[in-house]
Amino acid sequence: MAEFGKVVMHLNDMIKARGISKTQLSYMAQLQRTQLNNYCNGKIVRIDFDILGRLCTALDCDICDLLEYIPPKK
Repeated sequence: MAEFGKVVMHLNDMIKARGISKTQLSYMAQLQRTQLNNYCNGKIVRIDFDILGRLCTALDCDICDLLEYIPPKK
C-alpha cells in the first residue's frame, strides 16, 4: 500500500448487486465495453468525473458506493 493510502473501486460488486451485465451497463452509461472492463479490473490510472457520474446514474448509486479510500497503515 502506498504511503498515502489507496482508492478502491467496487464496480464489480455494484454490477452484481444490481443484477445487470457489463454489456447492459456499458450501454446505459454510454461507455465502450473495453473502457468499462478497465474500470472493473482496476486498470485505470486517472478517473474521469464524467464517467463516474454516468456510472452512478446507470447504477442508481452514490459515489461512495463505487469508491472507497483505504488509508495507509501507520
